[in-house]
Amino acid sequence: MTNAAFERLPEPPVLDVDPFSDENIENPYPFHERLRETAPVVFIPKYGIYAVGRYEEVRTVMSDYVRFTSEGGIGMSDIRKPGAWRTPSPITEVDPPRHTKIRGALTKVLSPLVIRQWREHFAAEAETVAERAVAKGEIEAVRELVEAFVLKVFPDVLGVDMPRENFVAIGEMNFNQIGPNNELLKKSLDRVSPILDQYQHSFQRESMLPGGFGEKIYQAEDAGDFEKGTAGVQVRSFLRAGVDTTIAGIGHTLNLLASNPGEWAKVKADPSKVRGAFDEAIRLQSPSQVMFRTTKGGQVLSGLRLQDDTKIANFLGSANRDARKFADPERFDVDRETAGIHLALGVGHHICIGQMIARLEAECILGALLRRVERIESAGTPEYRLVNTLRTLERLPLRLVRAA
Repeated sequence: MTNAAFERLPEPPVLDVDPFSDENIENPYPFHERLRETAPVVFIPKYGIYAVGRYEEVRTVMSDYVRFTSEGGIGMSDIRKPGAWRTPSPITEVDPPRHTKIRGALTKVLSPLVIRQWREHFAAEAETVAERAVAKGEIEAVRELVEAFVLKVFPDVLGVDMPRENFVAIGEMNFNQIGPNNELLKKSLDRVSPILDQYQHSFQRESMLPGGFGEKIYQAEDAGDFEKGTAGVQVRSFLRAGVDTTIAGIGHTLNLLASNPGEWAKVKADPSKVRGAFDEAIRLQSPSQVMFRTTKGGQVLSGLRLQDDTKIANFLGSANRDARKFADPERFDVDRETAGIHLALGVGHHICIGQMIARLEAECILGALLRRVERIESAGTPEYRLVNTLRTLERLPLRLVRAA
């Protein structure tokens, strides 16, 4: 296309809204509908960014690294420029061919065989946690079930020795940093300030527990699979990916099963539907709500002209409720079979490398509940935590009715 032809194309319309206001974080779905129905791409002047919310456009931008790079960072701030408020990740914020080598090395360490070996540990802990919760009957499920399980088993296999109470605060900071430098980020930085030194030390070689996945990443660095000095950041990236979104996804699954008794009955009758329930839950309530890319040169997307070197927000949570792709998209349906179709785990070369772990954790803890519980009932109003880019529950009161 000639420059003259490019300049004649229309620019995206302006959508004068703050996606990161407390109101839109707590209930993002009215904003998502406006985003999808305004245009394939919009411009949000408050932040000087483009945004996409329809399935096809989100999938395109997330997949096409030639036109939309990850190397400016997956967050709103450009990690290549002064003033960035995030440190780069050596796996999520590089494009091929550099990314291909790094991901290949990680995949070799994190093989399906390794994950299968973790199943026994995950399953045993799930039985313990589920039995304790069911014996209590009425629980706050985020703390007493989901975090009690995930914050035990994942750090164990990663081989990171850090106080469990620090994980949630650190994760909240990380997901706030992906969004704007707003009051939510400032508050979370203040909250973690006393533990940041300890957090950073937890990923050093001397802190790795023997036999853990983290130790294997350092060994891979020694073998030349990773650039020298990046192993600790690789371990940290896995911790980010394997804790917060998994906790969120399992929490959403429990909440949706409790509020949709017919779907619970399907899973109870056929426990093999557990994985379908988890995938449908993270489609409907996507834990990672938005990821960013940066335009490389002037680009055309769905007939609209995009300027060079500009951030574009990909609202995964909006794309996963796009009626252009999903029939009756707001309905929770454990038979929908959206694995590999929904975008909650990313797409293309940056699809979540830890998704097998997340699915295994969900399968173990939900399966342990299924074997003990006749019904899951709501015992109060769920509350969501305010985090810039993470949709996760703060409280989930549930009543677990033991099977006869």
